[in-house]
Amino acid sequence: MKQLYPLKFEPIFQEKVWGGDNLRTLLDKNVSKNEKIGESLEISAIEDKVSIVSNGFLAGNSIQDIIEIYMTDLVGYQVYMKYGIEFPLLIKFIDANDKLSIQVHPDNDTAKYRHYAYGKTELWYVVAAKKDAQLIMGFKEQIDKTELYKKIQDNTFIDYLNFENVQKGDVFYIPPGRIHALLEGVVVAEIQQTSDITYRLYDWNRPGLDGKPRDLHIDLALDVIDYKVKKSYKEKYEILPEQRNLLNANPYFTVNLVEFDKETTFDYSKLDSFVVYMCLEGAFLIDYQAEETVDVVKGETVLIPAEFETIKLKTNIPSKILEIFIPFVYVDEDDNEQD
Repeated sequence: MKQLYPLKFEPIFQEKVWGGDNLRTLLDKNVSKNEKIGESLEISAIEDKVSIVSNGFLAGNSIQDIIEIYMTDLVGYQVYMKYGIEFPLLIKFIDANDKLSIQVHPDNDTAKYRHYAYGKTELWYVVAAKKDAQLIMGFKEQIDKTELYKKIQDNTFIDYLNFENVQKGDVFYIPPGRIHALLEGVVVAEIQQTSDITYRLYDWNRPGLDGKPRDLHIDLALDVIDYKVKKSYKEKYEILPEQRNLLNANPYFTVNLVEFDKETTFDYSKLDSFVVYMCLEGAFLIDYQAEETVDVVKGETVLIPAEFETIKLKTNIPSKILEIFIPFVYVDEDDNEQD
């Protein structure tokens, strides 16, 4: 078998009623300025939205195809034993040119019981935000299920939601059960479990792309919402150059931010997971100890196979990436369902 290499994928562009033009103008995505593109699925194993390799000799193969062939060499032993041929993360960029629906996601147990699917844990990294931009994250004051249902019926429940002012670089961790919504003027990188389960509570009384109102899922949502109020919903972190700066670590993924302007080397010998780079700024070459290098520019996402123990990133300009991988988890070899 030929040796693996850093893999790029064809972006899967999703037109949305709330989409805009920022993925083209900010991240150099190859889309028409007349399209309302809300999402660029960078790496996806969602049914009917499965990523296709765009570079090297594996070009044209789906991500599931190459997991079937390379198995642990691609994703790592622990990941393969837990998830099999299903890639466990959905990686995307989102352009909220208008308000997204107010929504919530179920956890693994609920999603498995109701939909035979995984739950959805997410993280947002704010790539860009207009002046005075906001998003909705959690509640600002206490409310319970019965009262929230009444407030939804009389259209006053938004008064209980927490509106966060946002700026470039802000990070929000969104566990299952946390009510949330992106609002206009925000572009984010989103990392989440491979799941397409969303419960909408409110969609701003607007029609979808087909001219009809989109479905709401109020009863399903009320059962999974976490009604606790937090003092802060933003993740706190600090940045050291040429270092992995932890943004968030949870059972499903770890996300680091790395800023560098010279050659930087990463040791993955003890990781046992694939690694994903999302290039937010700059450009660099990936040296993976082969005869060739792979170039990466702003707006691109690349998958580093688990078999590579050392990776060098070479650049001479200021560059910024998100580094994403699966943390070590206990694996029961007789059961590859999620814990």
